Amino acid sequence: MTKRATRRVLALTTGLALLSSCGNEDRSADSAGDVLNVRTAFYPLQWVAEEVGGAAVNVESLTPPGAEPHDLELTPQDVAAIGTADLVVYLANFQSAVDEAVEQEAADTSFDAAEHTLLDLTYTPIEEGEEHADEQGIDPHFWLDPMRLADVADALAERLGELDPDGVDTFTANAGHLRASLDELDTDFAEGLAACESTDIVTSHNAFGYLAEAYGLTQVGITGLTPEEEPSAGDLAEVADFVEENDVRTIYYETLVSPAIAEAVAAETGAKTAVLDPLEGLTDQSRGSDYLEVMRSNLDNLRAGQQCS
Repeated sequence: MTKRATRRVLALTTGLALLSSCGNEDRSADSAGDVLNVRTAFYPLQWVAEEVGGAAVNVESLTPPGAEPHDLELTPQDVAAIGTADLVVYLANFQSAVDEAVEQEAADTSFDAAEHTLLDLTYTPIEEGEEHADEQGIDPHFWLDPMRLADVADALAERLGELDPDGVDTFTANAGHLRASLDELDTDFAEGLAACESTDIVTSHNAFGYLAEAYGLTQVGITGLTPEEEPSAGDLAEVADFVEENDVRTIYYETLVSPAIAEAVAAETGAKTAVLDPLEGLTDQSRGSDYLEVMRSNLDNLRAGQQCS
């Protein structure tokens, strides 16, 4: 069994073992006409909940469209909504405000995606040393590997089935259809990136580790795991040296943050810039209307930027 296949089996097994029931009968859907009230932390989790839940769930995201999820601050109304939701779908240690609200208001009605996929990539800056020790951390951006996201969808289907036993078959079928779509996307990425002149991707935000690991790429981030980090002059020089030494042709920037840093490195090195969307949220500038469309736009931009045949 390959490392990638083993990882998926472990993720799903761990997810099923850690599933917890709501334990609050008055919050469960107890008749065919009931709709589960689901709050999600940010876009990829919202999309999965909508796809798996279908018409049996009402899904609302705590992060507004176009907002940067790392910077989310909850209103009192948001906290109240967390407390009254049938289920809160979030990612622990990604948004501190959501973590705190879940702990206080929804300890028994929460679904932590981190319990159902392996967050096993550690970010380390190019220039390693004691002065960078506080910048190291676990990469949370698992959803950029479609098969990790499929594992979370399977586990969410089971959790929704615990809340609405009459909907088990529907949730399971929806998750199956979603996995098939994500498996097709995974195949498109694997085949589309199989033969590229360059496998080094330089990004404005160090969010693409799982995508890089899944498809044989090496990521170099100008900033760390959160896009608001400001790189030092030394960091920029280090990345520029890497770009020139490895003949990197494209510097990738995002839709939710300024492209200024990527443009600065590109101007210094003669590289061009292109969008690589970490899918933390959708905006009017997103290259697609949902997760699948934006990911395929990412694939097109990677194929062009990495000179893939």
